[in-house]
Amino acid sequence: MSHAAALNADANLLHAVQARLGFTRRSAETQFTYAYDPPAGERRSNIELDEQSVWIADARGGAFTLDANGFALVGHRTAVRDFWDEAQTLALGHPEAAEIVRAATGASRVVVFDHTLRRRLSGAEDRSRGVPRQPAGRVHVDQTVRSGPQRVRDLMGDQAEDLLRRRAAIINVWRPIARPAVDWPLAVADAASVDPADLIPSELRFQHRTGEIYGVAHNPAQRWYSVRAQRPDEALLIKCWESDERVARFAPHGAFEDPTTPPDTPGRESIEFRTIAFFD
Repeated sequence: MSHAAALNADANLLHAVQARLGFTRRSAETQFTYAYDPPAGERRSNIELDEQSVWIADARGGAFTLDANGFALVGHRTAVRDFWDEAQTLALGHPEAAEIVRAATGASRVVVFDHTLRRRLSGAEDRSRGVPRQPAGRVHVDQTVRSGPQRVRDLMGDQAEDLLRRRAAIINVWRPIARPAVDWPLAVADAASVDPADLIPSELRFQHRTGEIYGVAHNPAQRWYSVRAQRPDEALLIKCWESDERVARFAPHGAFEDPTTPPDTPGRESIEFRTIAFFD
């Protein structure tokens, strides 16, 4: 029985919802998105969305692990009182994220290199001037087989090549803030269900560098999950790149409009910390 059929047969038990996810259409062109206002005459992006309705099961209570599935849920009560206060987030949130990843993976060293805050505003577009970052509605993976190691080189300088001779992984720590993530929650795919051929490289063009991420082509074999009403004292760990080819390496993820969300639900607020875990 397919994953969709299994969920359809037992949707109440799994607390599954059927919702639309923003997949990527395949193209012969090099796919790209500008992370800033593009040069005159250039499109912001040449990516064509392919919205597909899929079943998204509740991950809560499941035995998911980073190495088997590419994601894991951990309980963690933060000491940060206001993540929108940059000083608090840097002083408390970054060390917390490093410790969460260290405890979950056994890594000998964890470097937190970035964080992104999001607050959904009705009608706003992501990366628009003057508004907070919006939930990322296109299913993606933050790194690729090429950009993962390059990110290590960009950040770790002279140490990079020695570090890359051993195991390393880029792991996001995603958590709601202010309230549970009921409005536009996050869906994540079981990495074990994702065919590498469905990962589509896409350039993410910044003013001073070009990164590369994966878009994701829809495949009925993919298994999708979300932590229903994920709380601020819960952190979702998401594998975005992994050097060890024997374990889960890439976990696609993206926000979705849950059809069961009450219409007066406040907009989702969340933060994701981006970390690199290094192993001896």
